[in-house]
Amino acid sequence: MKLYPLFADLKGLPVLVVGGGTVAARKVAALLDAGAQVRLGAPQLDSGLMQWVEEGRLRWMAGAYMPAWLDDVWLVIAATDDRALNAQIAAEAGERRIFVNVVDDAAQSRFHVPAVIDRAPLTIAISTAGAAPALASRLRETLEQVVDHAYGSLVTLAQHHRRHIVGRFPDLAARRGFYRWLHDGPVFSLLRHARPADAERCLTEALRADKVGPAKGSVALVGAGPGHPELLTLQALRALNQADVILHDQLVSADILAMARRDAERIDVGKRCGGHQVAQAHIHQLMLMHARAGQRVVRLKGGDPFVFGRGGEELTYLHAHGIDCEIVPGITAAVACAAFAGVPLTHREHAHSVCLLTAHGRDGIDRLDAGILANHRQTLAVYMGVEKIGALTSRLLAHGRRADTPFALVENGTMPQQRVVAGVLRDLPALARSHAVTTPALLIIGEVAGLAKDHACFGQLLTVQQETTRRAAHKPRA
Repeated sequence: MKLYPLFADLKGLPVLVVGGGTVAARKVAALLDAGAQVRLGAPQLDSGLMQWVEEGRLRWMAGAYMPAWLDDVWLVIAATDDRALNAQIAAEAGERRIFVNVVDDAAQSRFHVPAVIDRAPLTIAISTAGAAPALASRLRETLEQVVDHAYGSLVTLAQHHRRHIVGRFPDLAARRGFYRWLHDGPVFSLLRHARPADAERCLTEALRADKVGPAKGSVALVGAGPGHPELLTLQALRALNQADVILHDQLVSADILAMARRDAERIDVGKRCGGHQVAQAHIHQLMLMHARAGQRVVRLKGGDPFVFGRGGEELTYLHAHGIDCEIVPGITAAVACAAFAGVPLTHREHAHSVCLLTAHGRDGIDRLDAGILANHRQTLAVYMGVEKIGALTSRLLAHGRRADTPFALVENGTMPQQRVVAGVLRDLPALARSHAVTTPALLIIGEVAGLAKDHACFGQLLTVQQETTRRAAHKPRA
C-alpha cells in the first residue's frame, strides 16, 4: 500500500482519541504538542492522562464510546484494546468522512502516524504504511544521530527571511544556490555554536552583498574517544561526515576512520615513540593550508582534544590566523578506561577527587606535585606513563603512598585487545614488565583501583595471583 504523505495543521482543531491507557497517552501527548484540542473518550484514565485533564489540557468524556463523540472532530484515533470497538469507531468515522487511525491495525486506518524526527519547525516523518512500524522506529533512531538539532534554528531563520530571500534571488537556480550556502557556510556553523544573533547578521549581510562568496574553510578539533567506535559522540560523527580533510593521530582506530566521509582526504599525523614523528608546527601548517583553501578540516585526536591532546595550542594558533574553529569534546581515556576496567574514579568511601596526570612531556614526572602524589583520598589517572613506571612508582612511595595502594594498569582500553593488570603499588614495575605492557596504557592509582578485581567485565584481567599461577605452571620440574 502506497500512502500519500501529508502534514496536518491541527492547531486549535478538535481531535478525538478513544482509549485511556498508555498507548492513548502517547497519542494525546503528540496531539497536544501540535496544538490540537484533544477530546478523550474512555471509561477510566491512567494517572498521566488524568493529570492532563485536571490541568485543563484536554477534555474527558467519561464512559463507553458513543457515536456522538465524533461530532465536529477533524481526526480520530482509536487506541482501545477492544478490536471490535476499534473497528466500529473506524467504520462510523469513515461514514462521516473523518480520517481515522486505529493503533496497530493498518487495514482499519485511513491515516498512519509516522515515526518522527522532531527538529521543529523541521519535521522528518517515516512510514512503512503500517507494515513494519518497528523498522520505521529503527530508521528514526539512525537519523536522530545525523540530523543536527541546529536544523530547527536554521529553518526558523530561513522562514523569517524568506520574503527577502525570494526578492533578492528571483531566479530559482540562484535561490537554491543561496540555500546551499546557508547550509554549508558560516550561518549554520554559527547556529550550531549557539550564536543566533551572529548567524542572522551574517545572513542579512549576505542578502545585501552583490554576490555570496564561497564558503570559508574551517577546522574542527574533534575528540575520537578512547578507540571504541561506539563511544564516538554524535557531534564527532557529524564532523567526520562533513570533513574534506582529516588529520588524525595514531591512536584513532581504523573503525572510527571508516565512519568518516568516504572521499575525505586522510592524513596520518600521529606521533609514535621511537618511530614516525610529525612536528606540531607541521600539523599547524597543514590545518592552516587546507582551511585557507576553503576546506573543512577535522583534526581528529584520540580521547579529548583538551586533555593532554595539545588542542589548546592548536586553538590558539588557528585563532591567531583568523581560522574558524570548532571544539568537539571526546570521552577522555581516564573516564573510558576506568569504566571498562570496572573502576569508579571517585567513590564515597575511597576517593573524593581525581587528578589527571601525564608522565610525558617537558617536565615529565620530576615536577609532579608532592601533595598530589601523597593524597590517599585522591585517585591518580596517569597518561603516557608506561615507559616511566619504575621512576613513577619510586616517586609515589617516596612521597608517602602506601606500598599496598591498589593500582589498575589498562592497556588498549575499550578495545577488543584490552588487558587490565591489577595489583598493589610495590608490585607495579615487576607486573608491568612480566606482562610486557605497552602503549597505549592508562595507569589508575588509588583505593578505587582495587575494585577492578571484582568488577572488571571487559577484556582480560591479570592479577598477581594469576601471575603466580602462570609462573608455577612454567616452573621446571626437578
